[in-house]
Amino acid sequence: MTASTKRYLTAGAQAVLVEVDDLSAVLALTDALRRAQISGVTELVPAARTVLVTFDRTTDRDTVVTAIDAVNSGEVTVSEPRVIEIPVRYDGEDLAEVAAHLGITEDDVIRRHTESEYTMAFAGFAPGFCYLTGGDPLLDVPRRSSPRTRIPAGSVGLAGTFSGVYPRSSPGGWQLIGTTDVVMWDEQRDPPALVNPGDRVRFVRANDDDAAVTATGAEPTATEDAPVPATGLRIIRPAAQTLLQDLGRGGHAPLGVPAAGAADTSALRCANRLVGNPADATGLELLLGGLEVECLGSVDVAVAGARTDVTVTRASGAIWSITDQRPIALSAGDRLRLGAPIDGLRSYLAVRGEIEVDPVLGSRSTDTLSEVGPAPLQAGDVLTVRPPASPAPAVGEPRPWPEDRFTTGEVTVPILLGPRQDWFDEDSLDRLTSQPWTVTDRSNRVGLRLHGDQPLERARSGELPSEGAVTGSLQIPPEGQPVLFLNDHPVTGGYPIIAVVAPSALPLVAQAPPGTRLNFVLDSTNTPQETS
Repeated sequence: MTASTKRYLTAGAQAVLVEVDDLSAVLALTDALRRAQISGVTELVPAARTVLVTFDRTTDRDTVVTAIDAVNSGEVTVSEPRVIEIPVRYDGEDLAEVAAHLGITEDDVIRRHTESEYTMAFAGFAPGFCYLTGGDPLLDVPRRSSPRTRIPAGSVGLAGTFSGVYPRSSPGGWQLIGTTDVVMWDEQRDPPALVNPGDRVRFVRANDDDAAVTATGAEPTATEDAPVPATGLRIIRPAAQTLLQDLGRGGHAPLGVPAAGAADTSALRCANRLVGNPADATGLELLLGGLEVECLGSVDVAVAGARTDVTVTRASGAIWSITDQRPIALSAGDRLRLGAPIDGLRSYLAVRGEIEVDPVLGSRSTDTLSEVGPAPLQAGDVLTVRPPASPAPAVGEPRPWPEDRFTTGEVTVPILLGPRQDWFDEDSLDRLTSQPWTVTDRSNRVGLRLHGDQPLERARSGELPSEGAVTGSLQIPPEGQPVLFLNDHPVTGGYPIIAVVAPSALPLVAQAPPGTRLNFVLDSTNTPQETS
């Protein structure tokens, strides 16, 4: 592949992964594409050797590829880089294993790490997570065969030839060699990321008794108890997870910020339509039911999504059972309760009008991976609701609950192969669609962890350079058990993605309870081919 040649890989129905020679070519192409502003392109995610280009339904893959081919990428002009020092306690739980893998001592690992000067190449994985390149070439280690479900904030790790610092507690597969107290992401800073593309980073060995180093942020100010609103809802008992969600904060993946938003967008849209809200209005996403709220003033609400028992207890003591998805008029003192889901996993509660909460990066959604957006709701929290723009009671007609989707325990899920199906042997490609994959109880909004009797096996060895990923991606760690990315997934990753779930099936898989068996089938309606 020459310097001017691009390889186009399928990354689902609405994205293409453009592979080039090296990081400098990535930066040049990204800069050129930003300036070109191709119609329909919604996001560019640069990585080690690729640029993920996502696009909306106003265009198509062939049109986007043609437009990218017409873009001339040249040299990138960069300003004088900053140099940032990060003190590290080299107490990581993988330090000994890394040293053994490299055939050197732990002290040698530390010396090589601290004597290098790194450059921030691109963001990814989580807000403030930096892929740092330029270290000692000997420090080249594979990711863990199975990613950890939780890595503490401040963990310093290695993956391939990259070094990085986890800004928040999150899943991850990097080899951990140390910890730092430096704050990598602070929404009170401008910019919120401590390290930005082009910055230089030096790691400095710190002692265990060194004072913690923190980033400067806004000083906390004393606040008075908020007055009880005239119109709103009080959380009496939250669900297993009660989150504020809209349709997400797309466009910020280059900062390492996932889109988040409602996992089942069709259900949130339905609930909003029922109460006359715009489709993207903020509502509540409820995991496994169990919610109880008290009405303050008079509001219209609707519940959609997972089929569940909904009960209204009037202030007078009268009880009303709701048997479908419909607008529900509540008065002061009324209580609404949701039972455990009968079919599905997530319910959505919409309130006519606008829930008052400050947006973060343009969205009121809670991102559980990076902890961006409103905190999960707890007992005693009060949601203030502003009246709708139109005083007319624009409400929708009642709709039946979705038909039984999970009663058989199996669902069919269409997929598109790519971008990295060539990392797997033919038997594994066959096993992907010939055996069921069971949703495990280790699943969450970041992704569904799946289990199959016959794991998938790679046809290649070595490490895949980190690259962008879209919601619905089927990422395959070395253990061969897929992870199906949902809304809060990391924006980049280093495990190969064998296929991507069709966008139309994402609301369904987001509702799949643990134990559900997913049967993947190739989507014959949209099968773009790899091109160069």
